Amino acid sequence: MTSDTISVERTIKATPEQIFALVADAARHADIDGSGTVRGTRQASRPLTLGSTFGMAMHMGVGYRTSNTVVEFEQDRRIAWKTTGMKGLVGGRIWRYELEPVDGGTLVRESWDVSQDKQKFLLKRSRMAPAAKAGMRKTLERIASNLEA
Repeated sequence: MTSDTISVERTIKATPEQIFALVADAARHADIDGSGTVRGTRQASRPLTLGSTFGMAMHMGVGYRTSNTVVEFEQDRRIAWKTTGMKGLVGGRIWRYELEPVDGGTLVRESWDVSQDKQKFLLKRSRMAPAAKAGMRKTLERIASNLEA
């Protein structure tokens, strides 16, 4: 991985509003996660906004929890959150969704941005980047299967 960000994209036959409502609801993240690591959140379904915080139960070999803060927000167009763990001692990667209306639906771009991650050096040289890219492709497949009739 030479860049600090990797992205995948796919056109999904749904409106930006429908897709945004799904990705901007932390309680639905386990439904769409293609990595197999997201187990869920304790919070009830509610739309995320700039500055919203939410916790996630995760599992990658062992269970752990993350803290997330929405750091970018443009209704129905872009949302991103920064993920940390161990009370901010680890992490800092940003998960971003960008939505663009196109003929036949919405172009959805999901990105994994490690530019602010405390473990950036290791992440860029590990198998995490290719695994993240594969997981993001599966996430976009799951978003499509949730919304395309």
